[in-house]
Amino acid sequence: MKPTFHHFPVNGIFEDPVVYLRFLRQRRAFLFDAGDVSALSSRDINKITDIFVTHTHIDHFIGFDMILRQLLRRDTPLRVYGPEGIISAIKGKLQGYAWNVISEYPLQIMVHEVREDIILKVGFSAFNRFVPEAENETTFRGVILEEDDIKVKAAVVEHDIPVLAFSIEEDRHINIDKARLTERGLSVGPWLSDFKDALRKGHRDREFRLNNRLYRTVDLMDIAIITEGQKVSYVMDVSPVEDNIERIVELVKGSHTLYIESYFLQEDFPRALERRHLTAEIAGRIARDASVKEIVPLHISPKYRAFPERVLEEAQQAFRR
Repeated sequence: MKPTFHHFPVNGIFEDPVVYLRFLRQRRAFLFDAGDVSALSSRDINKITDIFVTHTHIDHFIGFDMILRQLLRRDTPLRVYGPEGIISAIKGKLQGYAWNVISEYPLQIMVHEVREDIILKVGFSAFNRFVPEAENETTFRGVILEEDDIKVKAAVVEHDIPVLAFSIEEDRHINIDKARLTERGLSVGPWLSDFKDALRKGHRDREFRLNNRLYRTVDLMDIAIITEGQKVSYVMDVSPVEDNIERIVELVKGSHTLYIESYFLQEDFPRALERRHLTAEIAGRIARDASVKEIVPLHISPKYRAFPERVLEEAQQAFRR
């Protein structure tokens, strides 16, 4: 079945960790971390509707300014999700520029600051020169974004400062068996979108009038092909301590793809503990314990530039073991 989205790392394993996730039948994309985004085209950046920031170290956040510049004239709002301090960080970036000639620009930015049990929300709009609007608060129970067909979750972990790890999971794939549709004398049309929506929401008795006959969702189940949706997770800059590891395993469980930092080799574990980064061995173990299907190591220390294969193989061995 065709996936809902494609995803890929923007930079190499020694460069700023950034993952771009593009929705296939929409003019929309998600960005995980906002480090160096110079490899993305203007067209790519203009599709970004949501940015998920693990934390605001420069290699995870410096690209926000470039994204902001590209999106100033866009009508579609930009949503940013990040850990404690993200509102102040966005406010600081916006206050670093003069905005006296942008009152006619349409861009709106909604910033979501995710803490242990609450999410703070603050808006910034170009028409009022990005002066922060009134703050509001909602309860946080793991989910930070939920739409009809996708759900984004976050876990609060630590890297000496609060850091977020993310997962995005799509609902089941629902495709139509065209041959079965023809056999039943039914035609393709807008009603199929409503039918898929009813399936996703479990509305078994929703009614559809087709060929002068009334059908319920349950009557049409044989034309639907339902398969598992994708799950992609993203974990960067995390202290290698058990509480963090347990939270990450729970968050990324069952992921089809796990992008995860593998900053140090296990032989350098004392340094990893001091610098609060995962080792490749621990990254592989997390993927194995979470029954992940594919692990993609990222964010490897430049000290291993001469032999990156050692880091990658350590992660894969721990994963396979």
